[in-house]
Amino acid sequence: MTALTPSRLTPRDMAHVGASGLRARPTRVVLSALGIAIGIATMVSVIGISASGQERLIRQLDRLGTNLLRVQPGSSFGSGQAQLPTSSPAMLRRIGPVTAVSATGNLNASIRRTDHIPRQNTGGFAVQATSLDLLHTLGGRVVTGSWLNQATARYPAVVLGSVTARDLGIDHTGVQVWIGNRWFTVIGILDTLPLAPEIDRAALIGMTVAQGQMGFDGHPTTLYERSSQESVQAVRDVLARTVNPENPGQVEVSRPSDALAARAAATGTFTGLLLGLGAVALLVGGIGVANTMVISVLERRREIGLRRSLGATRGQIRTQFLTESLMLSALGGAAGLAIGALVTAGYALAQGWPTVVPAWALLATPAAALVIGAAAGLYPAVRASKVAPTVALTTT
Repeated sequence: MTALTPSRLTPRDMAHVGASGLRARPTRVVLSALGIAIGIATMVSVIGISASGQERLIRQLDRLGTNLLRVQPGSSFGSGQAQLPTSSPAMLRRIGPVTAVSATGNLNASIRRTDHIPRQNTGGFAVQATSLDLLHTLGGRVVTGSWLNQATARYPAVVLGSVTARDLGIDHTGVQVWIGNRWFTVIGILDTLPLAPEIDRAALIGMTVAQGQMGFDGHPTTLYERSSQESVQAVRDVLARTVNPENPGQVEVSRPSDALAARAAATGTFTGLLLGLGAVALLVGGIGVANTMVISVLERRREIGLRRSLGATRGQIRTQFLTESLMLSALGGAAGLAIGALVTAGYALAQGWPTVVPAWALLATPAAALVIGAAAGLYPAVRASKVAPTVALTTT
């Protein structure tokens, strides 16, 4: 007599059975997969947009360099604001690793479109005298017109920062503006300077005309210095003593690129919060899958009983419903991955950023969908396997 052996289902057979169960209820499958898709799309787009923004900042830092230091006067105890010596730019140039030094000095003047506007209405713009090598030191560029030179620095010519030009409604050169008590001609408009946002809100004139006609005393209010990358910290340690040997405590030294690095770190922190929201959406989607599978078990009791009567084991029943749950989650995960990638690409292109979706996100988010699907389908699968064949066949 031949011994009976339990029936076996290959992975291909199980996939066919699971797909058949999903095809029988397409509307319910779409709605259940939608919850998973929303969660995965949220997580992928959050990760992708954050990574794209950070990549933009990194590329910006690489282009602008992290070797720029800014020197400003600090507070002088008992006497208000301190001053940088007039010789401080020349003193900085004596430091060996230093490759560039530029200076600006604030003027007691305002810039206005017309002399009929009251002097106190400054619009928040600063008028500054500047050395001619400022643009080179900051790594900036002129978008319209030209930068100051030896000739124009001696005459009433002005170059506007990007915000100053925008708020004054000036988009071309040749326009005259009222600075102090005379007209200046706009000869250039600068592009945005991420490492020196104070220049974006400034009007820049030459040192010569500032001293001759605007009463500039020659004391710089800001020094910009660049040195070799490997010497930045060493230079930073001696800047205060070099600029003002008598009162180094009255000198403040900062590194503008630290602000961009801090923005990248803040972006990563905010991403963690949004990822948490995406995980909640994914969990809600998993609950929807579990609910769908439980209802499916209740509606298919006769099918389960028939399969059990024909020799299907409890393990095969469990595997069947678990396979359906995994396939349902996989569909939602694939759709969410595609939607998230498209959202990331669309947002990045709109902002002019590089499009970046980390490889680990492309692997981790579908894996998370499968884990949620397995957890959501486990209870319905166990419940289906416990249905007795006789009870199922008598169910109406």
